[in-house]
Amino acid sequence: MLREDLGLTGTKDGCREGECGACTVLLDGKPVNACLVLAGQAAEREILTIEGVRKNGHLHPLQQAFVEAGAVQCGFCIPGSIMSAYALLESNQNPSEDQIRQAMVGNLCRCTGYSKIVEAVMLAAEMMRND
Repeated sequence: MLREDLGLTGTKDGCREGECGACTVLLDGKPVNACLVLAGQAAEREILTIEGVRKNGHLHPLQQAFVEAGAVQCGFCIPGSIMSAYALLESNQNPSEDQIRQAMVGNLCRCTGYSKIVEAVMLAAEMMRND
């Protein structure tokens, strides 16, 4: 529904089984795999997709940090990864590397080996603290 009916194509259609995290969105502030959420379950609830992260034409610090840290290899997993990281940074603006890795456990990436993603989240956290 997000991609086809609403035109929110940033949310990727990956495994359709809740295993890869490419379709991660925030439902009432919590990361969920959109492929496992029925439209009826989302009624009257707050849904945030990658399109809603960018504000006033400017990249969110997470988006900017992913670019700066080189964590955007093929780009397929990036929207879901950013959404998981966004949820983490909303509740913890100074996460440890272990906390970041735990928050990202549901997001699979075949390109970066995760180090660049963790680096990007740490950089974004620093950018957000200094903003």
